[in-house]
Amino acid sequence: MNQGKYGYSQLTDFFPKRIFDGYVGKYHGNKYVKHFACWNQLRYIIFGKLTARNSMRDLMISIEPHKPKYYHLGFGIGTSISNFATSNEKRDFRIFEDFAYYVIDQASHSSIVDQDFQLDVEGNVYAFDSTNIDLCLSMFW
Repeated sequence: MNQGKYGYSQLTDFFPKRIFDGYVGKYHGNKYVKHFACWNQLRYIIFGKLTARNSMRDLMISIEPHKPKYYHLGFGIGTSISNFATSNEKRDFRIFEDFAYYVIDQASHSSIVDQDFQLDVEGNVYAFDSTNIDLCLSMFW
């Protein structure tokens, strides 16, 4: 991953953890959780999207070399692919959905007042997943 000016943890530091924790509390996301909290799960998901991972297995393999830096990356002590899959399955998706709406709302209100640039978003804002889907040319013309 080309980190340029900012590394992964510097980019994710822009996400307000206390707001996210409010949504986690609202939906009881960390109930009965010992190690792999919702915040850690969010950091895994963000890392996967930023590095264009195609699957959970691909994500877990790409994270493995960074094991000594897990704490600094916000991954906690780490997790297994089965624990990550269980977390994705069992946790209330509204935690992440509500947080995404909050972040989108904050982004739409943080425009720079400038004559050359204005961000005036009326109505709903939607984010589309830009995942590439590989097709077999012998089956799909």
